[in-house]
Amino acid sequence: MFRRREPVPFAFIAEADSFRSNVTPPPRERASAGQIAGRWLVGLTVIAGLVASLVIGMPALSIDQSPGHTQRSQASDHH
Repeated sequence: MFRRREPVPFAFIAEADSFRSNVTPPPRERASAGQIAGRWLVGLTVIAGLVASLVIGMPALSIDQSPGHTQRSQASDHH
């Protein structure tokens, strides 16, 4: 058995270099049409939610710079 000359705290690390598995993993199963459609729907829903939040939130973030549109308090109207 192959041994390293330098000390290694764990024996399985020292032997891991020479270990090769002869077991092949099973082939990856393909997603069905329903699973692919479901993933697309979830992705589109997330993207649509982000776009909708931007569309709804943009008016609140914009600064109104029209000169005739100024806010006055009601107390200033009643001297």
